[in-house]
Amino acid sequence: MAVQETEVVVVGAGQAGIAMSEHLGGHGIPHVVLERSRVAERWRSERWDSLVANGPVWHDRFPGLEFTGRGPEEFATKEEVADYLAAYAEKIGAPIRCGVEVESVRRHAGRPGFRVRTSDGDLDARYVVAATGPFQRPAVPPVIPADSGLHQLHSSAYRNPAQLPEGGVLVVGSGSSGVQIADELRAASRRVHLSVGPHDRPPRRYRGHDFVWWLGVLGKWEAATPAQGAEHVTIAVSGAHGGRTVDFRDLAARGITLVGRTESYDAGTLRFAPDLRENIARGDENHLSLLDEADAYVERNGLDLPEEPQARVLGEYPESVTDPVLELDTAAAGITTVLWATGFTADYGWLQVDALDGNGRPRHRRGVSSEPGVYFMGLPWQSRRGSSFLWGAWHDARYIADQISIQRGYMEHDAARPRPDRTHDHVQG
Repeated sequence: MAVQETEVVVVGAGQAGIAMSEHLGGHGIPHVVLERSRVAERWRSERWDSLVANGPVWHDRFPGLEFTGRGPEEFATKEEVADYLAAYAEKIGAPIRCGVEVESVRRHAGRPGFRVRTSDGDLDARYVVAATGPFQRPAVPPVIPADSGLHQLHSSAYRNPAQLPEGGVLVVGSGSSGVQIADELRAASRRVHLSVGPHDRPPRRYRGHDFVWWLGVLGKWEAATPAQGAEHVTIAVSGAHGGRTVDFRDLAARGITLVGRTESYDAGTLRFAPDLRENIARGDENHLSLLDEADAYVERNGLDLPEEPQARVLGEYPESVTDPVLELDTAAAGITTVLWATGFTADYGWLQVDALDGNGRPRHRRGVSSEPGVYFMGLPWQSRRGSSFLWGAWHDARYIADQISIQRGYMEHDAARPRPDRTHDHVQG
């Protein structure tokens, strides 16, 4: 089979790959987007049934297309997000090839570019963009052995309460996924324990605006260099039930038992770190700090926004915080399932070039990798705090397309440069 050629191969047709295609097309750069399944597949098949986006539709979208059928402050369902991305890809005429899995990318020897081996034949490309995003391989800590008798699954495999065996559930993780799934399970009359680690806990809305607006006007979406470890701190925020502030006190009041970080398991007994109160308190500090900054912004700019003193009323700690459970006999507690809402790790095994560190993570600056000609898209904190969101990926893609265009300009200049006439070259005797 003849090897096909194109200027740029983009791997992945989620939000990152689609945004990349738009900007490459804007530069007139020939490219193809390879997707092993369907457009936005992870939104369709690797999310639970009731999931909605964490940002309202006025904000969490691409600039060139609005969501239909939703008010600006509403939250799109996972299927609506997937349909939106598919519609956007069609709108811009993205050259997507679905059902094509990239098996390897290797640099050519002695000439520019890369050989891209796929399930549908080989391609040669001058540039490669890895747009597979941050949600690649479920991260499950090696705490509970597979033969424990407990049913274990990652949040990416969870769909709804009826999917789980009868009995109680320990949900591990206090970010968006963990709190929403724990709340859904409790509403389905399951006995639920929620393992709470360090987290940020912003208000959903404050003084008439969603928290995404406050992060914008306060310049927090543009934060480019997080504090050490901050890129791994989860955010307890939810668009479920029309969007409401996550408060672990409310979850406890609805019958969820809060515990600290899940540390170990032995002979049917789970052990938790004595850090629950500290984690809740730090989340509260984050909440109050954002309120302080918002109030200062309102006063500084003379804005007529309604005061909201009740947002500062946090209430007392529930008993599960003041008298925390440090050990739990799973059989006695009736726990039959452990659901890990513990995030994801990268999997770039197919990218066989010098673009990864010793842990397999991208080496890059704003998506421009350490391997010339290779670029990354859709990474958390790729250039700013907002990089993981639809609108953030769109802006990051514009930067990467600009860099590719610049490199193409250099190569075109070299190709047009007059070469010396060596017809009469000879060796002097």
